[in-house]
Amino acid sequence: MHIETNIVHGGIHPDEKTGAHVPPIYMTSTFVFKDVDHGARLFKDEEQGYIYTRLGNPTIDLLAKKMAILESGEAGLCFASGMAAIFATVLTCCKAGDHIISDKVIYGGTYALVNGLLPKIGINTTFVDTTIDQEIISAIRPNTKMILIESPANPTLKINDIAHIADIAHKHNIKLCVDNTFATPYLQRPIELGADIVLHSATKYLGGHGDLIGGIVVGKEDFIKTMDKEVAIDVGGCISPFNAWLILRGLKTLAVRMERHCANAMALARFLKSHPKVAKVYYPGLEDHPGHNIAKKQMRLFGGMLGFDLKGGKEAGKVLMNSVKLCTLAVSLGDTDTLIEHPASMTHSTYTEEELIKAGINPGFVRISVGIENVEDLIEDLKQALEKI
Repeated sequence: MHIETNIVHGGIHPDEKTGAHVPPIYMTSTFVFKDVDHGARLFKDEEQGYIYTRLGNPTIDLLAKKMAILESGEAGLCFASGMAAIFATVLTCCKAGDHIISDKVIYGGTYALVNGLLPKIGINTTFVDTTIDQEIISAIRPNTKMILIESPANPTLKINDIAHIADIAHKHNIKLCVDNTFATPYLQRPIELGADIVLHSATKYLGGHGDLIGGIVVGKEDFIKTMDKEVAIDVGGCISPFNAWLILRGLKTLAVRMERHCANAMALARFLKSHPKVAKVYYPGLEDHPGHNIAKKQMRLFGGMLGFDLKGGKEAGKVLMNSVKLCTLAVSLGDTDTLIEHPASMTHSTYTEEELIKAGINPGFVRISVGIENVEDLIEDLKQALEKI
């Protein structure tokens, strides 16, 4: 079926016991055994069933199955947050003494994890520009287990050629992990392009309404089973059944929301590009974006995120962000509301000043998660805020 139909119907069936059209929320911590032998069989994996929500829950499992369908993967696993999903992915791919290659441009929380926490447990990372083949190849070691990228990347909207990087990774027996949060499976499906693992902060576009936290990983069935048994259960970062249900509900409108997010972002990008106080606009839908042709090849549309540099630098950015009336000054993204923030001091404050510059995140860089409001109102809000500079 087409992706729009799978977004609505994929993996969802009327409840067998009650006929309920909307899947029920199994809001329980524990499940009752028929007898002692039944409980023992469940614990030994001799029989399918549920024991305790950290180990499995019907609502959570439904979300995992639906996301596997949408991402063209064999299986999925849900987590309490996107960061929990990334941590579990790394621990499944790597052990102490192993090595990761990451693009320089990644979410600040991910950067803090791979640059700060992982070395403490013996997993080290080399940061490269993954749009340059030689940088990737030069960084590969005998103990390299994973390449980690985002596309579009947070916050600069850098585009990575997923299929090409997958080819490099697989020639060296390395797994490619793609954070698909910015694009969603509606715009881009990395597994179809050759990636091994796809992950999401479901907090963002998948939920879509800024009212939940969650993370999801999709990949081969064997990999997901290993992640579940060897990492997820013992680490315990399971998602709440209620949040899983909220994501299932949010997913129903993903296609229509993304169409509006993308259309609004394109219109805002073109407005900002023509404004005399804007030095540069970062949006892969613009023809002069360095990743435009690759984005055109691997994405349906160009996404709802954009960034821009103001000619007045950081101080001009502060004036702008303090002057908006319709846009909301807040981090996160993928909400129906338009959110505006300053990465260098907020989402990417985990980078040093030198690291920010190397990643192309300028001090005056402003990031916008474009919502689904009327775009003329958004343009008017930014116009009046820019006049204050």
